[in-house]
Amino acid sequence: MKIAVLVSGGGTNLQALIDAWHEDRLGGGELSLVVSSKKGVFALDRAQKAGIKTVTIERKLTAEQKDFDSAVLTALSENNIDLIVLAGFLSALGDAVTEKYKNKIINVHPALIPSFCGKGFYGIHVHKAVLEYGVKITGATVHFVNEIIDGGKIILQKAIDVLPSDTPQSLQQRVMQECEWVLLPKAVEMICRNEII
Repeated sequence: MKIAVLVSGGGTNLQALIDAWHEDRLGGGELSLVVSSKKGVFALDRAQKAGIKTVTIERKLTAEQKDFDSAVLTALSENNIDLIVLAGFLSALGDAVTEKYKNKIINVHPALIPSFCGKGFYGIHVHKAVLEYGVKITGATVHFVNEIIDGGKIILQKAIDVLPSDTPQSLQQRVMQECEWVLLPKAVEMICRNEII
């Protein structure tokens, strides 16, 4: 399977995928394309260093969702992409993309869905909410992407304890290292091996 990874920032989850790919842990999947919604982000450097083709489609420069979706679809089509992985991608994909790639788009979310998910719950905001609410367990979820934010079928989840000493930043780091970086390559491997339908 040819895989496109969609990014908007530093690319730590992309790096986890690159490492898994180099260790032949993606079930034969090939990282073929990285699409960024922002110019100059470190994820693009990571991709270029790994020899992966990159495309930047700036969301802020596309007036309407349909124009952004059209540009994304063109990039995916031109590169014969089979599977799309959202890895810290902060732009919404419209129905044109989610329908064309139904059950072929996955996302990693830094909480245990259905908790702390949906509109406004991304990045550090999730971990602040977890601590403010006082939950004792958090983690990450890999799920299919559909037209509802964080609403697609769950593929994998992993939980960790919230520690009394945690700050939003320390919790974010532990969720990434212990959950996201483990789950995302595993989910890609399972899909590439046709273990998930």
